[in-house]
Amino acid sequence: MIDIKLLRESPEEIKNKLLTRGYELNISLFQDLDAKRKSLQIDVESLQSTRKDLSSQFGKAKASGDNVNDLKVSVDKVNSELKIKDHDLQMILIEINNFLFDIPNIPRSDVPIGKSEDDNVVIRKNGEITSSNTLDHLEITKNIDTDLAASLSGSRFSVLRGDVSKLQRALIQFMLDNAIANGYEEYYVPFMANEESLRGTGQLPKFEEDLFKASDSLYLIPTAEVPLTNLFRNKVLYDHELPKKVTSHTPCFRSEAGSYGKDTKGLIRQHQFEKIELVQITDPATSLDDLDSLLSNAEEILQKLDLPYQVIELCTGDLGFSSSKTFDIEVWMPSQNKYREISSCSNFSDFQARRSNIKIKTNEGKILANTINGSALAVGRTLIAIIENNFDQGTQTIAIPSVLQGFMGKEVISI
Repeated sequence: MIDIKLLRESPEEIKNKLLTRGYELNISLFQDLDAKRKSLQIDVESLQSTRKDLSSQFGKAKASGDNVNDLKVSVDKVNSELKIKDHDLQMILIEINNFLFDIPNIPRSDVPIGKSEDDNVVIRKNGEITSSNTLDHLEITKNIDTDLAASLSGSRFSVLRGDVSKLQRALIQFMLDNAIANGYEEYYVPFMANEESLRGTGQLPKFEEDLFKASDSLYLIPTAEVPLTNLFRNKVLYDHELPKKVTSHTPCFRSEAGSYGKDTKGLIRQHQFEKIELVQITDPATSLDDLDSLLSNAEEILQKLDLPYQVIELCTGDLGFSSSKTFDIEVWMPSQNKYREISSCSNFSDFQARRSNIKIKTNEGKILANTINGSALAVGRTLIAIIENNFDQGTQTIAIPSVLQGFMGKEVISI
């Protein structure tokens, strides 16, 4: 949620910044709502003051034995008017709140201006592309079974077995260990979250159709970002404690509404997938440096796995709803002959902290924190990249990256 003061003080400036990301701010609607809010607030405060004066007069008159009937009528009348005005005020405040919840974050000034992913900027490439393989992961191994999964649950699920299942488990352990070595504290968190948690990180109310609802008040988490960030909801942290760095492995659940017909084959886009999430609660003064640090933590995994990748900076038109600045890491997928997203590392400025009431205590007082997160990494896509980049058609084997051989107890997987 953006700062309402910015809308009151610099509406045109905010509108122009949001236009760069394809969002048209309805300034006139906001100003109309805010004017009604201000008028009602004045009326409520005036009536409260009048009621206080009348109540004082009533108490003194009654204590003196004077007739208080007229005063009682006046008090009752003011109470009735106050009840109506206060109700109207609360309704306007809800409308304003809903208006604010719909507004995406403001891009940072150094984010490239653009309309779509075509305008994203490649920052760097790492690793040499050596694989000549053209087979995809489902063609390489039968140990990823989407047909069997469909019979159990439906489309966009998978069953892994044998060494492929073990390789996924090895990746999860390796990624968690790498996060812990970089100073992140591991958490085991619930796989369901309530509405307040999802509002805090920006999934609700705008993206409810992308969530799986488990009950009247609980949703399956789309990412561990939700519970990890909300560990600090309504908390005040001391500046010397920052950055707070936390990590978790969870399955993630997404309905992928609106994405039918694209990336439906194999493990690329599923309703359920595994992910290691990195979250930092940071000081606004250091949050950009902290984003760079988190990005390097995610890149380090691909470097250790010896997988080719590139880092791109998202333009304004491709930013996620809550993000003010994002770097995507894309790993090389031989079967598609292109890089594919495997991690998205974002700085949310104080957007989530305002929604979740996460504050920092400094010598000057309390300020809103900044939040940062990123995948390190999406396990399924990492699994695909290993299979496709390390497949040897001659021996019909998949080479295990050296950092995973201790977990696997072998150097290759025979398919």
